[in-house]
Amino acid sequence: MRVLVLLSLLSVVACAEDVAKDKTAAVVTEAPVAPIAPVAPVAAPAGPTTELAVDKARSKIGALGAKITGSHDLSFGEFEGKVGVSGDAVSALSFTVQVGSLVADPEKLANHLKSPDFFDTAAFPTATFTSTEVKAAAVGEATHEVTGDLTLRGVTKRVTFPAKLTVTPGEVTGRAEFSINRKDFGIVYPGKPDDLIQDNVVLTIDLTAPRA
Repeated sequence: MRVLVLLSLLSVVACAEDVAKDKTAAVVTEAPVAPIAPVAPVAAPAGPTTELAVDKARSKIGALGAKITGSHDLSFGEFEGKVGVSGDAVSALSFTVQVGSLVADPEKLANHLKSPDFFDTAAFPTATFTSTEVKAAAVGEATHEVTGDLTLRGVTKRVTFPAKLTVTPGEVTGRAEFSINRKDFGIVYPGKPDDLIQDNVVLTIDLTAPRA
């Protein structure tokens, strides 16, 4: 009987849809410790850098996770971001998310995600990203490759992901969609034995920063 139950469970797991399928996986490595002094002089940016504030009303930061019984869209209502522009090129990106502003359906799920099983928002109220490099790299719809330090649940990793960055006279827009493994950031809750949670989570970032 136990064997039949186990085989049934494995069959369900194998059939579960992978939310990260067809999504670019971010390259995740350990964030290097900053040296006491630079080994070599750092080249100055080409022209002065202008820092623009992200318009939250026209921007969105969200995620998509899944378990055996279905997927769930997550969004964060409170965040702020900045975009650095040198001439007509994006040179820096950063944002801070108030993880406690997480919204999910049903509300019971949102409350569970805020608990120590997942984000533990009481102990780690914010998630942050600060770029270390933004370089042109046209792949598919992406125009750039962004590298930076992502801190989630108190764990900082260096991540690299593709993004579509557009600079016009009136605004700067950026869109990125990529997957990460939640366990890299200490989110290891497996879910229930009959409703296991997928390790991969898809992050979506849509930012608009006016140049006024």
